[in-house]
Amino acid sequence: MAIDSRFDRWRRSVGLFLGPVVFLFVLAAPSDLSTEAHRLSAVFALVIVYWVTEAIPLPVTALLGPAIAVPLGVAGAREAFANFGHPIIFLFMGSFLISGAMMTHGLDRRIALFVLSRRWVGDRPARILLAFGGIAAFLSMWMSNTATTAMMLPIGLGVLRTLSHGDSGNTSARSSLYSAGLMLMIAFSCNIGGIATPVGTPPNLIAIGMIERIVGTKISFFDWMLFALPITVVLFSFLYLVVRGLFCRGATSLEGAVDAIRRERSTLGAWSAGEKVALAAFLLAVVLWTLPGFVSLALGSASPVSVKVKGALAEGPSAILAASLLFLVPVDWRNRKFAMNWEQALRIDWGTILLFGGGLSLGTLAFSSGLAGAVGTEIESFAGGLPLWAVVLLALVVADLMTEFMSNTASANLLIPIFLAMAVQSGVDSMMPALAATLGCSMAFCFPVATPPNAIVYGSGRVSLTQMIRVGVLLDAGCALLAWVGLLLLSRSLGF
Repeated sequence: MAIDSRFDRWRRSVGLFLGPVVFLFVLAAPSDLSTEAHRLSAVFALVIVYWVTEAIPLPVTALLGPAIAVPLGVAGAREAFANFGHPIIFLFMGSFLISGAMMTHGLDRRIALFVLSRRWVGDRPARILLAFGGIAAFLSMWMSNTATTAMMLPIGLGVLRTLSHGDSGNTSARSSLYSAGLMLMIAFSCNIGGIATPVGTPPNLIAIGMIERIVGTKISFFDWMLFALPITVVLFSFLYLVVRGLFCRGATSLEGAVDAIRRERSTLGAWSAGEKVALAAFLLAVVLWTLPGFVSLALGSASPVSVKVKGALAEGPSAILAASLLFLVPVDWRNRKFAMNWEQALRIDWGTILLFGGGLSLGTLAFSSGLAGAVGTEIESFAGGLPLWAVVLLALVVADLMTEFMSNTASANLLIPIFLAMAVQSGVDSMMPALAATLGCSMAFCFPVATPPNAIVYGSGRVSLTQMIRVGVLLDAGCALLAWVGLLLLSRSLGF
């Protein structure tokens, strides 16, 4: 860990000075681009260096990019910062508030322990592995994968502690192997689970926002789940088979696991008022997000009722309406205490919201200035007019590799507009490469620095770097291939 700290400090220090140098170099270099595109390319160079090196906080960099673009004459202030008021920002905000309430009142932990204590799970290692992974994936569909991992980790460690009593020799070795597998299952399930819904991980909403803003096609909450949920199930199944095959060898039962889970669950007590309100807000949000899709399936998307419901139940306002219950419904009226107060609301990930707004702003400016088109033309020329399936595979692989070394949100902000532009210049379906890049940004399996869930389980000391890399490489390749096939198959039926 000390080596990692020294490397991070060196990386940030170098990036802090390298960013302005690269910015000035690109700004002064001759270019065939338009004036606005040339100047924006210098802004992008600075932003990329700062995002890769994390010289300053990522959200600050996201704000810095549009701010610099204004005095450079790339765009006016209103245009540069308009995307910070995009409706998807409020979808982010509402979902973060609801997930924050679930964590504050312990609803997420109650759900996890309820599933783990089911009779079918028992003390069977493979079933416990599946249950932990399933819970992590499901919760990550609606909550931060980092928060889900942090919540699942102590429960997993509590179960694993039952293995250490009386272990010796080969039994101890098997326990150590299974411990690593359970830790990886939790982290990687959180990464994969976020793919299933728009609110599961920031790259999903970045893609939805940029596609709507740039291409003019709106992907609803329901539409996203129609193609992403089947892919998530397939990727999760592949993950489970890999981890079970590598880490469950020779393990037949986990003695004491059932008692350990029951003890954990007994500490929860009765449902609190806060848990009930958080659950009500969560269920209301899910209903509002998915109801327009079900109405369209029943009556047809062109039906006047479907059009009216879709317009009235837009995802952003629906998220805010559901989250407002947390501030409106009291849990202790005598003391005027509600399910959430503003002090608790301040703890949600406002930085990611700013990061999303900045990335969406830069992506829009890249198209309006002509920079994205020029980059897309260059890539298309270099690629030699690749067919759609090849462009989709390229987007998956590039995003997969990039997100191993930098934030998945930053990767999405950089890659999605590039592949949108490349697809437009190639004359192929412009949505598919962007969706492929989005999915690739969730496939960070190789290194602890790739994503917070990886770092959290690596920090437990139960999994080695070698184990994570070995499984990660296999998952990177397998999940990219499965996602590629899934996208191509589902695109035909869903019109993407």
